[in-house]
Amino acid sequence: MKTTVSEKGQITIPKAVRTKLGLRPGTVLELEAERGRLVGRKASGRDIVDEIYGSLPLDESVDDYLERARGR
Repeated sequence: MKTTVSEKGQITIPKAVRTKLGLRPGTVLELEAERGRLVGRKASGRDIVDEIYGSLPLDESVDDYLERARGR
């Protein structure tokens, strides 16, 4: 399969390839050049911020915390 690089440096990955590799909108790819070839791999899906976001319990509402932090 062939694809063309746009003026902005963008390419379209053919649907058959996206389906075979399970690439969906929002999938992050890591690209690199290896011996004259463009190699793309799915980025490791681990994002530590996403893993811990919302995991700390709050004893008060965000609004109450902000009021207290601002000294009001």
